[in-house]
Amino acid sequence: MRILGIDTSSRFLCIGVYDSKIGVGEFRLDLGKKNSSFILVTVKRIIESLKIRPTDIDYFAVGLGPGSFTGIRIGLSVIKGLAYALKKPLIGISSLDILALNAGIEEKAICPVVDAKRNLIFSSLYIRKDAHLKRMMPYKLISCDELLKKVSRRTIFLGDALKLYKARIAAKVKGAALLDEDYWYPKAGNIIALARERIAVKKIDNIKTIEPIYLYPKECQIRKAD
Repeated sequence: MRILGIDTSSRFLCIGVYDSKIGVGEFRLDLGKKNSSFILVTVKRIIESLKIRPTDIDYFAVGLGPGSFTGIRIGLSVIKGLAYALKKPLIGISSLDILALNAGIEEKAICPVVDAKRNLIFSSLYIRKDAHLKRMMPYKLISCDELLKKVSRRTIFLGDALKLYKARIAAKVKGAALLDEDYWYPKAGNIIALARERIAVKKIDNIKTIEPIYLYPKECQIRKAD
């Protein structure tokens, strides 16, 4: 079995390739705002470097956001196009779920915090149990103060919103673990791990109806590219 997964919700282009005989290959490129113009060519180069053909991929997986509106839209379009053209199954995964896996194996509450601009955060809450993540709150577009009302002690926080709210979180949440920048962005291996879980339970998305997770109202999405 082979899986190719990407996430384009942040400044990083994350690409993971899984081969059941070899394992996982992870690629992460810091392309900033150039993400969208490099996705397809980078995917093509990685596939070629592994000496496989696009038709050898059995499943495609993609991060659905929330995060960069432009990055998510382009990334989903690329993967939908590949899956449709090659007639392969598609799996959409929340980028917050992907990020939350960075917290490791401790059985503590996990709170990814992604800067949503406009003094808001993209977030959710998770616990890790029996080696699996369980989401405890819907994906939210929320202020830091409102989020902290929902968080218990000793929660693990990670994500680029810590650049803005680290001191506030530390002051309000006793025993909070604030992970450093190495853990702030989605990792390609996490996309593959979550895709494999979905494949195991045959939870595949409908390529015609799959949608990004934006969270901002639609009228806020029509704006200059982020």
